[in-house]
Amino acid sequence: MTRHQWREQEGEEVRFWRANYHGGRFELYTKEKEEDRWSKLNPPKQEDWQALRDVLWRKYQRKRVSWNLVAKVDKMLGKANDGPPQ
Repeated sequence: MTRHQWREQEGEEVRFWRANYHGGRFELYTKEKEEDRWSKLNPPKQEDWQALRDVLWRKYQRKRVSWNLVAKVDKMLGKANDGPPQ
């Protein structure tokens, strides 16, 4: 299983995000700073997938994830994908 985590801050509010990749599928979770438990997003919204794609793209640029993960999220977003950039 691969786990990707990030956070977003709007003013004083901080929201944490986590995406687990296991068995060829992503599961997305979120929680507020004060919460102890992660809430599974079922189903995730389009902007949630876009946020994951942005995180994976930055990791890909630093050679932290394979292009296949970025392409998988692109496919979920309905984007055409010709392969990794040269």
